[in-house]
Amino acid sequence: MRRLLVIALLLLTVAPAQAAEPDRRAAALVARMTLDEKIQLVHGITLCFIPIGDFPGSERSLNGDGFVPGIPRLGIPDVNYVGAGAGVTNCGARENGRSTVLPSPLARGSSWSPELAYDAGALLGTEARTQGFTTLLGGVSDLIREPRWGRAFETPGEDPVLNGALVAAELRGVQSRKVVATIKHYALNNQETGRETHDVRVDERTLRELHLLPYELAVPASGVGNVMCAYNRVNGAYACENDTLLNRILKSELGFAGQVQSDWGATHSTVPAALAGLDEEEFTSEFFGDALKQAVLDGSVPEARLDDMVRRKLRGLIATGVLDDPPPAPGPVDAARDVPIAERLAEQTLVLLKNERDALPLSRSIRSIAVIGSHADVGVLSGGGSAQVSPVGGPAVPPDCDPETPGGGPCPVWVPSSPLQAIRAAAPRATVRYADGDDAPALAARSDVAIVFASEWRSEFEDRADLALPGGQEELIERVAAANPNTIVVLETGGPVTLPWAGRVRAVLEAWYPGSGGAEAIARTLFGDANPAGKLTVTFPARLQDIPTGPAPPSEAETIPYREGLLVGYRWYDAKGLDVVFPFGFGLSYTSFKYTGLKVTGNPRDGATATFTVKNAGKRAGADVAQVYVGFPAVAGEAKPLLGRADAMGQARALAALHASAESGEPVSVG
Repeated sequence: MRRLLVIALLLLTVAPAQAAEPDRRAAALVARMTLDEKIQLVHGITLCFIPIGDFPGSERSLNGDGFVPGIPRLGIPDVNYVGAGAGVTNCGARENGRSTVLPSPLARGSSWSPELAYDAGALLGTEARTQGFTTLLGGVSDLIREPRWGRAFETPGEDPVLNGALVAAELRGVQSRKVVATIKHYALNNQETGRETHDVRVDERTLRELHLLPYELAVPASGVGNVMCAYNRVNGAYACENDTLLNRILKSELGFAGQVQSDWGATHSTVPAALAGLDEEEFTSEFFGDALKQAVLDGSVPEARLDDMVRRKLRGLIATGVLDDPPPAPGPVDAARDVPIAERLAEQTLVLLKNERDALPLSRSIRSIAVIGSHADVGVLSGGGSAQVSPVGGPAVPPDCDPETPGGGPCPVWVPSSPLQAIRAAAPRATVRYADGDDAPALAARSDVAIVFASEWRSEFEDRADLALPGGQEELIERVAAANPNTIVVLETGGPVTLPWAGRVRAVLEAWYPGSGGAEAIARTLFGDANPAGKLTVTFPARLQDIPTGPAPPSEAETIPYREGLLVGYRWYDAKGLDVVFPFGFGLSYTSFKYTGLKVTGNPRDGATATFTVKNAGKRAGADVAQVYVGFPAVAGEAKPLLGRADAMGQARALAALHASAESGEPVSVG
């Protein structure tokens, strides 16, 4: 009998009375517009610092990812778009374009906390508005179907319910700061290889129960203003001209009242796309400029459909407060305020994967520490592509490319947060030295403990060929571990990696891409000032050949059948009986928790409730994510979907419904 992980998450919906006023005001504005003004609002005219055509108003662009000029006579502000998954991006090399780098979305997923996701969204919204932007292009909800996916770091994980709940909270946080949020990439954008041409073939059940479920949860729960459709085709039709995805499911079934926007360059037609539900073409006017105007004039696209496109855009601006209170003139972010927030978030995202004989936390009586590898003397790694952030203070390592070009440069960027300095600050009486390369084993041999920082860079536009740590880092770990039995590895990765060396080190801490203040969060965790509470939201397989998509590199075929069906991520390993190194939901702590008194009341048909007590049985304050599994009969064909969550907090703080104090032993209820 397969198991089913149950996770209870608080999702809020927008009441009809709240929604009516933005619709009424938007419709009144549309009624006052000329045809040319309507066309002006449904396509972009710039990309970063590059004007796309000779359009009035392009000089007002803020050099973000996209720009749609407003209509001053009607009080409609300019719409400036900017990317923001791990922070506000800077593709236009703007004067005020350097931002706080947050832990990556995959890192934030490891907290399993909608409250943390909301706080991250609020910080993103605050910095975007400070820099003058009206709309954020974040909110990646696609599942990690392919563990080698280049954009795995941009999404919360491999489970649809967890993704939907965390992204919904983030979107609400963004929009609480009078910035329109975006959820993307709708739908089935699960790999970079061939993403602009391939056709995903997926059965209805898999489509609805897995890949569309994050949107089904997050769209109504967040009141999000924008949905961005994907590059790829789905069952024969491009996602941005797919009537089933856009009209039937998103707008009709989910009641989405906002704007459907194409990914940049993902529009392929005028009439088919408009009639299928696409509301805005980005980043050009090839299909929704003069061609759309002519289609309206000749009746191929009813003007009522164009009115609907414009109304949907305006509705988002009104509902979030942007129309009545546009962003101020661009200014610099408040790093002194925001970096400590990012550090606090990072502390909740670290996952302790191994801790043999309580190697961690480290004692401050240690006399000598070797810090090794991955530019840990100066910074921590960040993810690339259109999610690349230009950190406050500039890159810690001179990059080999220009990371502020459209789409981000093809090279890694290290955020200026030095693990070496943070460890020195945490252990002021120890001698702490740094080495990389051939001299690292010798330094490790004459140190009490060796801390190896190992990294794996991921970026949009390119999937990984395998899951090994690149650049000889596995050999480096082996050599250091041979020189010093007290070796600890800190991973900075954008997804799962294989760990053939794990049996030869004492401890492994997954830090992901931890962002500004990430080094300080790592040091506090290594020395026990913070207790690791993160849990994996993606499976770490034992071997490349075990992954659901198979060991061959991600397919470049024109048609990609999703043969695994419902068996994405942990469902695959569970159903196939495959051993993994670290499973979905795994994470150690410096304390221990005792679970007692499990009771299940009710029945599946009418709603069942599981109640149990969680108590901190150790000597340290800590937090745990309680995971409840139920089983289905085989005939149901269920593949272990994730339905709910309960947290046990080891500190005197309540973050949300279903959180409980592990010190007091309060009962936890999951319904």
